[in-house]
Amino acid sequence: MSIEIQVETQYISAQSSPEEAQYAFSYTITIVNHGEDTVQLISRYWLITDSTGKVTEVQGEGVVGKQPHIAPNETYTYTSGVMLESQLGTMEGHYLMRDSDQGTFQTDIPVFRLCPPNTLH
Repeated sequence: MSIEIQVETQYISAQSSPEEAQYAFSYTITIVNHGEDTVQLISRYWLITDSTGKVTEVQGEGVVGKQPHIAPNETYTYTSGVMLESQLGTMEGHYLMRDSDQGTFQTDIPVFRLCPPNTLH
């Protein structure tokens, strides 16, 4: 299957509290279906790592309460968030997708960085 994953992240200072080691981030994922079949996103898996070495695994059905169908040459975009205990971290994972023949396949989400602006040069 030809599924492309695009990611944009944002530090949310209004919801962060550095003195309490709470750093809030949002991430916007765009899933692009370059294939010839409609696919459905069934579940997600995230591996979240912060710069203190804390690792969190998150898995569950769908994304933001939905299991969207994505037609050929269409996109699905959603925004979610994560709280870290340090100002730097990474996320990576995968989606389990279903094709039109009811077969399932995994689409990897490449690692992406979470950091406030002007933290890394």
